[in-house]
Amino acid sequence: MIINTARFVTSAPSAAKCPDTEMHEYAFIGRSNVGKSSLINMLTGKKNLAMTSSTPGKTMLINHFVVNDSWVIVDLPGYGYARRSKTDRAKLQAMIEDYILNRRQMTNLFLLIDGRHAPQKIDLEFMQWLGENAVPFSIVFTKLDKLSSNAAKKVTGDYCARLLETWEELPPVFRTSSVDQRGRFALLDYIEEMNKLPLE
Repeated sequence: MIINTARFVTSAPSAAKCPDTEMHEYAFIGRSNVGKSSLINMLTGKKNLAMTSSTPGKTMLINHFVVNDSWVIVDLPGYGYARRSKTDRAKLQAMIEDYILNRRQMTNLFLLIDGRHAPQKIDLEFMQWLGENAVPFSIVFTKLDKLSSNAAKKVTGDYCARLLETWEELPPVFRTSSVDQRGRFALLDYIEEMNKLPLE
């Protein structure tokens, strides 16, 4: 897939306030500082489309970006940011869950995992929740340029092996780097295939 246009549309405070369209939406989520904005910028080829920040927990709204005037990237708030108050965390969790479970246009959720680290409890629990709710999702390992080729293969392979201890099969897995652009075409090809499916 060639990206011709990508533009910010709106920031919504809830799923109910998201745009009413007939376009497929692909939501991106992960722990704070996992490289979500950088990945979105890399995918679209627009350096400053999603604002990157050295401050974790920056995204507080549901951000929509229309690509090629035909499908949508949705940037969801990161989870697990400990410095937020309990009230804020609860509000964000409710907003995220409402979007994921009730947004008809959401075709796939891309769950970003920092490829440098061993499985984290919060990510495993989130995946378990996705599975229990039959949410279509994919795993996207990020920041793999920070590891050698062999180390990246081992860490991501070990991670997948850990998941298979409790999962019958894995969701689609992508290995990426926003720095060297690895995984870009694999992700875009996957989205292109999903775009062919009718919205339910």
